Amino acid sequence: MSGRSQCLSYAGCNFLRQRLVLSTLSGRPLKIRKIRAREEDPGLRDFEASFIRLIDKVTNGSRIEINQTGTTLYYQPGLLYGGSLEHDCSPSRGIGYYLESLLCLAPFMKHPLKIVLRGVTNDQVDPSVDILKATALPLLKKFGIDGESLEIKINRRGMPPKGGGEIVFACPVKKVLQPIQLTDPGKIKRIRGTATSSWLVIQFGSRVKCTSLSLSCRSPGFGLSLVAETINGTFLSAELASNPQGQGAAVLPEELGQSCAKLLLEEIYRGGCVDSTNQSLALLLMTLGQQDVSKVLLGPLSPYTIEFLRHLRSFFQIMFKIETKSPEEEEHKGGAKVLMTCVGIGFSNLSKTIR
Repeated sequence: MSGRSQCLSYAGCNFLRQRLVLSTLSGRPLKIRKIRAREEDPGLRDFEASFIRLIDKVTNGSRIEINQTGTTLYYQPGLLYGGSLEHDCSPSRGIGYYLESLLCLAPFMKHPLKIVLRGVTNDQVDPSVDILKATALPLLKKFGIDGESLEIKINRRGMPPKGGGEIVFACPVKKVLQPIQLTDPGKIKRIRGTATSSWLVIQFGSRVKCTSLSLSCRSPGFGLSLVAETINGTFLSAELASNPQGQGAAVLPEELGQSCAKLLLEEIYRGGCVDSTNQSLALLLMTLGQQDVSKVLLGPLSPYTIEFLRHLRSFFQIMFKIETKSPEEEEHKGGAKVLMTCVGIGFSNLSKTIR
């Protein structure tokens, strides 16, 4: 790829994952300076260091340099390798923080990826494993990434602050991606939910047991994930989790359920063929697709997605055509939508040519 050796330079800790993922896929070296340089505790946080270790595990030949204070990071990507791996995620962030990036990288490995991730499965910050399983996997299938080996399996739950959860993510390798035309989300046909709890008991007679177990490595908590499915295979999601043990006011399950339902209604109002959680994943796979036109109708772009579009232009020299679609113009209900169009760069899985 032209410009492969040109190093891109950024400042600050924002969007660290975006930059490392796109650097890995494009093969372009990356330097990030002034990472929390003015804070009392400067440098990379534990969850960011854990993410960098994960990137190092799934690649072969990557060069990573971090200065003494952790305020400067240099990353020269190697080849995506894959295979069977394990990784202990920092409990400061959910497993979803790591899994979101693996969903972007896994199809382009040399060997099919099967990785065990341990940590927090459900929290208030990152997408839960349940939501990514229900929404991201169907999206991958639309690009031709499918098969029996594509799965997210939840072995056990883990809530903050101590974690203790474990999941398995497996993904087949894909040489090229097929273009998509997702312009009609369709009407809602069903809504499903997953209520989760960890180390909570219902019967009063079990409270003695619960108290003794509270000294172990697990943390109690509960949450709810809701997914609305349309007749055209669009999945829109929302979720909420209880406050971590010892942090904030207690939340009643009834209140949490009602608030989560309102969030889902808001997501349905925003609409589109991809929910707000997976906007950047859809745009990345469109970028890496065959040299053909891909289109997707999205709800209002999130700030994270807007910055992701800027990074796509920097790393892959690609720009999307963005058309605003108001409810009056189209037969879409809810808020204004945007139609995103691009021609894929024809990205090919170079790792598959290596013997």
